[in-house]
Amino acid sequence: MTGQLVLLRHGESQWNRENRFTGWVDVDLSPKGEEEARQAGQLLKAENFLFDQVYTSVLRRAIRTLWLALGEMEQEWLPVAKDWRLNERHYGQLQGLNKAETAQKYGEDQVFIWRRSYDTPPPPLPLEDPGHPRFDRRYSLIAPEHLPQSEALKQTKERVMPLWAEKIAPDLRQGKNVLIVAHGNSLRALIKELDQISDEAIADLNVPTGIPLFYQLEAAASGRFGVKAKRYLGDQEAAEKAAQAVANQAKAKS
Repeated sequence: MTGQLVLLRHGESQWNRENRFTGWVDVDLSPKGEEEARQAGQLLKAENFLFDQVYTSVLRRAIRTLWLALGEMEQEWLPVAKDWRLNERHYGQLQGLNKAETAQKYGEDQVFIWRRSYDTPPPPLPLEDPGHPRFDRRYSLIAPEHLPQSEALKQTKERVMPLWAEKIAPDLRQGKNVLIVAHGNSLRALIKELDQISDEAIADLNVPTGIPLFYQLEAAASGRFGVKAKRYLGDQEAAEKAAQAVANQAKAKS
């Protein structure tokens, strides 16, 4: 029997709170984000989720969300695999900029393309910029040409899916229950694959912070997984409102 899968976007970060493009900048959780992480763990515990394997990125907002959620579930002992391929998409030169102010400067349509189009990345970060990931020790074992300067969702999916194929999917096929704590766009890449969402329709998908998304999967003859059931845990209306709030972040200030 195929294992259960839960996707969890990290709790609100300080730059989420300030409405900034974050990307690979290693921003910590806000106090609200810490509470969201705890509440996620409480929701999972209330529904008696028991996991066998956990995956997360190498960015602290995801790692700390995981710690707090596991603490609430009393499953701190679980094996955790940290992988840079689950990082948020790299926003290039947009990183650190306020989303609404950027929309006011460049127009909402342009920012929507940078933020949500499947294959149009934002302006790239120069190779010599001190913020380029090649200067970060955690990526020292990765060939510089594999480290992004900017990404659209397409490039994010291209790095996420090998991890899925190599490790996560085999775990699920073995019947292991898997929790993935990651980021809005690395999770959107997985959701696009699981739900077979078109390149055009994926622009309208927004993932709220701190609300677990449960998948019951079945292995298909094609090698893909079929989705038997899918839902956000907790209040469905609250999850929809939270997703819409994510969509509205790049509206220009009136």
